Amino acid sequence: MTDLELVVVEDEQELAAVVAERLARAAREGGNVVLTGGSTPEKAYEEAAKREGDWSKVDVWWGDERCVPPDDKESNYALAKRSLLDRLERGPRSVHRIKGELGKETAAAEYERELDDTQLDLLLLGMGPDGHIASLYPDAPTLRQRQKVLPAEAGLEPFIDRVTLSVPALESAREILFLVAGESKADAVAKAFAGEPSHHTPASLVRARDGKTVAILDRAAAAKLPA
Repeated sequence: MTDLELVVVEDEQELAAVVAERLARAAREGGNVVLTGGSTPEKAYEEAAKREGDWSKVDVWWGDERCVPPDDKESNYALAKRSLLDRLERGPRSVHRIKGELGKETAAAEYERELDDTQLDLLLLGMGPDGHIASLYPDAPTLRQRQKVLPAEAGLEPFIDRVTLSVPALESAREILFLVAGESKADAVAKAFAGEPSHHTPASLVRARDGKTVAILDRAAAAKLPA
């Protein structure tokens, strides 16, 4: 496994600001940026749009999606659209949405064709209290599959079919940025970032193969890490 950098900040607000600044820098540099879902990323997206309104050098992708229409409240695309894309002065060069409404098998196959051999530059990953990332859940068979994009089933509510990038696809990114906040994640954080790699904690399996992996944690999430 490659080296992991741990950054601990005071609270979720500061975490969102740190991630927003990294997103703003990515917008200025250009490249392929992979977004994620969740409340912490939503705050970071809103702040990133304030810090850099021109995303015309960027292609935007997603690490996973639920099999719902793009305007559904459960859609990761819908979250990013309202909190980031709709707030920009100049939108991304292209937006590569996972078309979950097609069903998990068809959407996964289509997204794999679209992704092809694209080099992912910055990839955001949240983490669940169970240690899951994207739609890769503890001990799921998808953790052993090697194709880039996979149909998946939910391990937590809402129990909606998913499409997700695989472990190899996630690890191909030049920079992986975990963003994790909250006391409920503390046990999983300790296992993911201080324990041995394990299929029981998917976040422990993903590190950039040829780049940088950074975990940005608030103090509550980092509380059970070794001193």
